[in-house]
Amino acid sequence: MKVFDYSEVRQYKFYHIAFKVVNLIAKVIFKIKYVGKENVPQEGGLIVASNHICLLDPVFIGLGSGRTLHYMSKYENFENPFLRLLYTHLNAFPVNRGHADKSAVEYAIKIVEGEGALGIFPEGTRSKDLTPQKPKSGAAFVARVAKADILPVSVYSETKIKMFSKITVRFGKPIPYEDLGFTENGGTAEIRAASRKIMEEIQKLWEMRHCE
Repeated sequence: MKVFDYSEVRQYKFYHIAFKVVNLIAKVIFKIKYVGKENVPQEGGLIVASNHICLLDPVFIGLGSGRTLHYMSKYENFENPFLRLLYTHLNAFPVNRGHADKSAVEYAIKIVEGEGALGIFPEGTRSKDLTPQKPKSGAAFVARVAKADILPVSVYSETKIKMFSKITVRFGKPIPYEDLGFTENGGTAEIRAASRKIMEEIQKLWEMRHCE
């Protein structure tokens, strides 16, 4: 069964309605601090790359960014009809993490080339110990094809996220496409190097912890 239509990028009104409601709830349930919101470009194609510590990271980042974000989500979330409807209307799209998912990657590129903002976790999965992990190549690959800038973001908490957790979401300055080191005929080594650079910038933000 087809779980998602990759033919064109869609934005759903439910996304904005849900985020207004969630914003009110989050202010009560969590102690969230945002740093560097002025660094987020409000126009143009962009890749928002962050470390990943909990299921709500896309929500935390989305609330602070001011951008409508489209996130990759694991394919399994779209196999359940209710979750498929929910995730789709939150502008998420499925990616099969078990192999190279051409449809998901091409959809991600279309988001950025269409002046949209793609949210992605370079690690590919949540960190069990809350520390930044080694990156996979997805963010750098999309950046190369779409010639997109990268906005590094860190989500920091000293403990696993629960009610009243203190969370700091820190937005760094965008990494220009030109600084990612791509050349016209470069190969996988360039993508790996760019992936490391992206994760290094995220790591620097994360190491600032709760400090201003």
